[in-house]
Amino acid sequence: MLELEVAQERIISRVQPLASEIVPLAAAAGRFLAQTIVATVDLPGFDNSAMDGYAVRAEDVTQASSEHPVPLRVLAKVAAGESSAIEVTSRTCIRLFTGSPLPHGADAVVMQEDTRLVAADPHLVHVLDRIKPCDNIRFRGEDVKAGSPLFEAGQAITAARIALGAAAGVAHVTVAKRPLVGLIATGSELREVGQKLLPGQIYESNRSALATLVEQTGAKAKVFPLLPDEPGAIQHSLEQALAECDVVATCGGVSVGEFDFVKNAIERLGGKLEFWRVAIKPGKPFAFGFQRGKPLFGLPGNPVSAFVTFLLLVRPALLRVQGATCVSLLRHPGILAEPLVNRGDRRHFVRVAVDDRGAVRLSGIQASHRLSSLASSNGLVDLPPGIAIQIGETVQVLRWE
Repeated sequence: MLELEVAQERIISRVQPLASEIVPLAAAAGRFLAQTIVATVDLPGFDNSAMDGYAVRAEDVTQASSEHPVPLRVLAKVAAGESSAIEVTSRTCIRLFTGSPLPHGADAVVMQEDTRLVAADPHLVHVLDRIKPCDNIRFRGEDVKAGSPLFEAGQAITAARIALGAAAGVAHVTVAKRPLVGLIATGSELREVGQKLLPGQIYESNRSALATLVEQTGAKAKVFPLLPDEPGAIQHSLEQALAECDVVATCGGVSVGEFDFVKNAIERLGGKLEFWRVAIKPGKPFAFGFQRGKPLFGLPGNPVSAFVTFLLLVRPALLRVQGATCVSLLRHPGILAEPLVNRGDRRHFVRVAVDDRGAVRLSGIQASHRLSSLASSNGLVDLPPGIAIQIGETVQVLRWE
């Protein structure tokens, strides 16, 4: 039985990013860069006004105040997107708007709120406050210089990065292909939602939950039909999934029961199990292997166990397959509002609810079949064996959304 970090390292060290492709930047949200992207233009591309106002020479208005306004002659009006060859000279100014190019001769912009028009002369404005050189100017390249790196390989394309890339002239990016993940659930007691349940039967929920988690990583999910506990059916479905998908994850059938056939089916198909069982709770009966160079994950059938092992062991692999450099769950500190105790001999990843003030509480009973406490949770706390943490202590909460 492997420790969690050993299992994670063995998985991450074996999986490789898929081939890359070039896609439009606007369509790359959630994808991971396969190469560094550089800016094609300066950002801003020219000196411009940060607000509506007047381009001036700062030395002309160093003594300006509401009691002693400084009059300036307005030479022109320049809107955003326009330009003008007129130069600001002594005791003159040019009317600007946010984004207007800074005219020659000006070294500052007076805010419109700090001026007063002269009713008798529309070409005269009074400046009511002093200003310093460079005030209210956005200078060329102060945000990004042309040719400088915008994003590094392995970073995710977010909405903010799309905005920055578009502004810096990036039209297309090279990203790793999104893996197709086949999801298989085994169990003769399982039925699809909507079907009539006979005594002893239950609705299957793992594939729906895992498909959502798969999509959250940026990968694509393909859900295969439910399988009975029959070796032939399991082997056939695995073979089909391996032919169609880049990664395959099964739920159920990987423990030591009489009807646990998944591990044998993998080996009969020529696959190799790298390891089986991880020293965590929930989720000990977890298997990892390869067939035809494609990763195979055998998750437990209990719904909470499947959910947790996906987060801890499958999710990092799916991110790495897409070229991501950061594959760990986010960690946020929280303050315990009730004690947490682990009397067992395995690390226990307990489901918790964290409120908007950072208070951490158990989300409900922690049994691996209790979906209600999973649905009420928004984080996990890693409890080492034989530990008790008291109210008021700080804990690290693992977050997946």
